[in-house]
Amino acid sequence: MATSLNFTATQVSTQPPELCLRRSSFKSKLSSPRRPKFVSFAVNSTEPSSPEPEKPEIELEFIAPRAGDDGSYPVERARAISGERLLRNIMLDNKIELYATYGKVMNCGGGGSCGTCIVEIIDGKDLLNERTNTELRYLKKKPESWRLACQTIVGNKENSGKVVVQRIPQWKK
Repeated sequence: MATSLNFTATQVSTQPPELCLRRSSFKSKLSSPRRPKFVSFAVNSTEPSSPEPEKPEIELEFIAPRAGDDGSYPVERARAISGERLLRNIMLDNKIELYATYGKVMNCGGGGSCGTCIVEIIDGKDLLNERTNTELRYLKKKPESWRLACQTIVGNKENSGKVVVQRIPQWKK
């Protein structure tokens, strides 16, 4: 249902009021009275709409590549809407360390040509896309659980669940 609204345009000044008053009184003597301008807008008003269905989410756990001082591996967590983001972008947006020292300087920016973003999927492999041709070529001799974060889409827009990712130390890649 469309509703038509009418607005009257008025003049707005950014000058102090005392200057505006002098100028307007001077102008009114020289020019004819101004006619108001009308502007019409059509507004679509919707009756109470049904809320959008919730999009499925993927929970992610990132296990650090090195043990902490207490001997345990630190775990960082993030969430993502299923099928909308690459694993690399999720990690970078959540400030989760993806690259080792060399990778911070020499990564390809997500093009899939350097291999500095290799991660290991510990759990939830079925919640990720299949390996891309780039991954098949680059990770040919690596374990099936290894993925390039820049080529891995988290979810498929329909599934939800939990993915556990082990960040691999540079020396192991």
